[in-house]
Amino acid sequence: MNDELTQTVERLAATAALLEQAAARLDERQSIDRIVATVESRESELEAKLAAAEQKIAQLEASATAGRKTLPAATQNLLAKQGVAVESIEAGALDAALTSLSMEQRFAVKAQLLRAGLLG
Repeated sequence: MNDELTQTVERLAATAALLEQAAARLDERQSIDRIVATVESRESELEAKLAAAEQKIAQLEASATAGRKTLPAATQNLLAKQGVAVESIEAGALDAALTSLSMEQRFAVKAQLLRAGLLG
């Protein structure tokens, strides 16, 4: 009888240990579920922010294409002295007109023409 009682007590102890392990796993699972829920709610918030940022980028790109269509006076004077008409700039004529300038000055003039939308 003592052996049976001892075996029963040992089985009950083993069962209690298994129940404690199951409870610990359940607690871990619940904390994981809370983390997942937090991440999912944050994900929708970030998606909304991304959509707003993409819209803002599209607006800025649209406004950038509608930029300046005139040249600074110094650039217009320089091109006029070289005989280049601003309304109809051709690549060959522009390169010929800018040969007397340094490389940096050529880049600056061409950058201004690009910004003004006169070069493509």
